[in-house]
Amino acid sequence: MEEIKRKSWFGRNWLWVLPVGGCLTIIILFVLGIGAIFFGVSEMLTSSTPYTYAVEKAFENEEVIRVLGKPLETDGIISGNISLENGDGEADFKIPIAGPNGKARIVVVANKTYGKWVYEKLYVLIKETHEEINLLDKDLEGI
Repeated sequence: MEEIKRKSWFGRNWLWVLPVGGCLTIIILFVLGIGAIFFGVSEMLTSSTPYTYAVEKAFENEEVIRVLGKPLETDGIISGNISLENGDGEADFKIPIAGPNGKARIVVVANKTYGKWVYEKLYVLIKETHEEINLLDKDLEGI
């Protein structure tokens, strides 16, 4: 009897395995790269001084707590941008927040000059009523 040697699975299927496997690898690496960029930028925004200051001011504001309820939490993806260069910078973003009574966004517009952040706009925009709750100190408004 003669023994017939069969090729391995890869030997029989290499013509379609290599292109498909290569394409899938490239797609997976692309998706992972986009995810890494997204989470890196998101981490940069959430660790910035304007973000932490704005969230702190909103979460301790009595009017915001009255309208949205307690506990307050950040709720979603930040939109906007922040840029820093040589100690100066700009921030212009919106932070979604929510409480048991509704949703809102913290609007932040600030400039950093000589190492200090100056806030042009800092308020909470209530989603349902479009009410704006100012978070800037009343004494410093309009300066």
